[in-house]
Amino acid sequence: MLNELHINNIAVIEHADIEFENGLNIMTGETGAGKSIVIDSLNAVLGSRTSREMIRSGADKGVVTAVFNTDEANDWLEENDIDSEDGSIIVQRKISSDGKSSCRVCGMPVTVAQLRELGCLLLDLHGQDDGRQLMDEGNHIRYLDSYGELSADIEKYKIEYLKLREMEDQLEKLDMDESERLRKIDELQYVIQELENANIIEGEEEEKTERRDLLHNSEKISEFISKAYGNLYENEINAGDLLSEATGVLQRASLISEELAGTVDVMTQAEQLVNDAVERISDFQRKLDFAPGEYDELETRLSYLKRLQRKYRTDEHGLIELLDNSKTKLDEINNSNHSIEVLAEDINKQAEKCREQAAVLKKKRLRTAELLERNIEKELKDLNMASVRFKIEISDVSGRDGLNETGMDKVRFLMAANTGENLGKITKVASGGELSRIMLAMKNVLAVNDPVDTMVFDEIDTGVSGIAAQKVGEKLSNVAKNKQVICVTHLPQIAIMADAHFLIEKSEEQGRTYTSVTKLPDKDRVYEIARLHGGENISDLTLASAEEQLKEAEKYKNSRS
Repeated sequence: MLNELHINNIAVIEHADIEFENGLNIMTGETGAGKSIVIDSLNAVLGSRTSREMIRSGADKGVVTAVFNTDEANDWLEENDIDSEDGSIIVQRKISSDGKSSCRVCGMPVTVAQLRELGCLLLDLHGQDDGRQLMDEGNHIRYLDSYGELSADIEKYKIEYLKLREMEDQLEKLDMDESERLRKIDELQYVIQELENANIIEGEEEEKTERRDLLHNSEKISEFISKAYGNLYENEINAGDLLSEATGVLQRASLISEELAGTVDVMTQAEQLVNDAVERISDFQRKLDFAPGEYDELETRLSYLKRLQRKYRTDEHGLIELLDNSKTKLDEINNSNHSIEVLAEDINKQAEKCREQAAVLKKKRLRTAELLERNIEKELKDLNMASVRFKIEISDVSGRDGLNETGMDKVRFLMAANTGENLGKITKVASGGELSRIMLAMKNVLAVNDPVDTMVFDEIDTGVSGIAAQKVGEKLSNVAKNKQVICVTHLPQIAIMADAHFLIEKSEEQGRTYTSVTKLPDKDRVYEIARLHGGENISDLTLASAEEQLKEAEKYKNSRS
């Protein structure tokens, strides 16, 4: 359950600490007092979008902190490596003046996406959007599947359905018309012929570039190495001969003094190194011998390779890969008739598999629909809609294979609010007040399978008054026997059922607006109920009536236990 909500510098609320209780928590106040700010704050800690406009004027940040106590989020906390303190889950959302926000759970930073995941486990908030979702028939199948707990079946079906669609897309690519097929063949054959004629070899471009650069500078290089060759070997006086002569002299000297033996070894090694250098220079000189026209041939080949690279927008390695891929694609197209036959057969088998799973889903939905119809009708009768008929229509979907991502079914909620009327779309038949009660009925029915401990209702009293409002209040009170319920309302018939009643008031002080949230003691509740009835015209009679209503509400609550 939601134990505490702390709001700091959000809109006109400078500071508010709200301690919610078990049962039915009611919030009332004048229009514009700030009730919606409390709901917005709850949405913020559930991971909804925030903006800098939420921050109180003059403040540099706004902070909302909620303290929950529930076991339903234990797996989520473990998966995200977060420890709760004494079983409490502390969720905080901070909104900065630059529009950015930060989220923390039990002191650990989390992303908004993580906060949304956690929020679904902590609190179920019904607002104006839920009414719009109910009117959108595309959501009706989701409500039905949720009640039937069919998520595992749907996920299993969806895996096979996506395989089917991938296979169909693959077939569509293969099953091109003849003109497109011939055009593609011509295109691939051209690429293959051009690249095969080019006879590109991996590493060729680098090798030929080095050879071209060498030939380009051959005259200067030849001049340098010829001089080096002469100094080491070819000149009348050269390093090779001098080293050889010096080594011979030292050898004779080492016969007299053994200390010179090591020096002789060094000189011998130097002589060998010089000879090795001479051989290397000689080998390199042979590289500089090139046939007339070789340089032009290299330039022409490199220019051709560059042109191909520009044409196909890739490098040398990419051209080789392009040739291989083009050959593979050409083989696929030439063999596509066989592939199409095999793939078409596989698609038929996969489609049949999907239809079998979808048929199982349909049976479960039909059984679930009967149960949901009865339970929603019962709930609606409890909400002063005694003549209502509620029907769930399940029909076949249109499209490829008669299947979509949820199976073969289209689900639509129909109702007739009064005796003698034909069933029709909820969007056409239900008034605003009826829509609110339908949503409450559905929330109550679906809550049976929903482990979330706390339910929040905003705008649940839209279009409701009189006896219908009384029934809504009684229904909320009944729901609150098993779950914590938080409800914002304008109606005394609902407010009297509160187990905890909070008054939201707006005041002005030194040119600033402030909103406060106060838990009302019983004596002050009488005045607030009277205000909801009569506005500013509160008489002794109105107060007496309010007190009587509160006593009757207590009798109702006590009668259930």
